[in-house]
Amino acid sequence: MNTAPAASSASADEPRWLTDEEQRVWRSYIEAATLLEDHLDRQLQRDAGMPHVYYGLLVKLAESPRRRLRMTELAMSAKITRSRLSHAVARLEKSGWVRREDCPSDKRGQFAVLTDEGLEVLRRHAPGHVDAVRQAVFDRLTPEQQKSLGEIMRIVAEGLQPSGAGADLPWLR
Repeated sequence: MNTAPAASSASADEPRWLTDEEQRVWRSYIEAATLLEDHLDRQLQRDAGMPHVYYGLLVKLAESPRRRLRMTELAMSAKITRSRLSHAVARLEKSGWVRREDCPSDKRGQFAVLTDEGLEVLRRHAPGHVDAVRQAVFDRLTPEQQKSLGEIMRIVAEGLQPSGAGADLPWLR
């Protein structure tokens, strides 16, 4: 329900309300994003015993040189807070899929390292996850829609990651 006044009658002090079409697009995005995250989370919990965010961390480590990243880099790459990352890595350590190593050049820094067992878990469950992503997203879109979606999401993500001092980004919290 759009309870906003008509755009032409809004004063300079009033919010710039969404139009009916913008409201439709916004709500469609929220519904799709929520359902997609739930779909992927349930698939990975069922098949691999881990939430989607943990799977994403394993992927990021697998794609990194020597299967390792500094914890701050991993948080930035995953777009999550440092405390959420620390909790996730602790759980992944318990499973034997990740280990922490101290950084030799920085006494306070640590690396997250994907273990051989973690890499095997990733290899075993990647096909099912890719199939879930393909069915949920790519099989429903034309190649042109896929390209547009990628461009749109890149623009939104770039706009939400200011590079200036004082930026309020998850991995800086």
